Amino acid sequence: MPKALPLVDTSAPVCCAPVAAGPMSDQQALEVALRLKALADPVRVKIMSQLFSAPEREVIGGGLAELLGLTESTVSHHMNQLRKAGMVESERRGMNVFHRPVPDALTAICTVLDPSCCR
Repeated sequence: MPKALPLVDTSAPVCCAPVAAGPMSDQQALEVALRLKALADPVRVKIMSQLFSAPEREVIGGGLAELLGLTESTVSHHMNQLRKAGMVESERRGMNVFHRPVPDALTAICTVLDPSCCR
């Protein structure tokens, strides 16, 4: 059985010195790893791509499932993981749930990995 990672609030964008700046603390490394883990699934990468490609950067959950050829429950599972990692925001309006990306979260990860990538 794999060892469970400790719980860390990953809802805010990662904020620490870049990886190349020198050795990271255990806590900093864990915070970066948990966010990368949220993106380490092809379906989640495709979800983020769809969200960023949407005309208003907002997609209804059912529409996202249809676009990806997945069930709504599968998309819901992946959205929960991305939401916990602070990568997406969701808002219920009536019977629909609208999802949108959090660009600052991805920019922060890019900056931590390579400070010159997002300039």
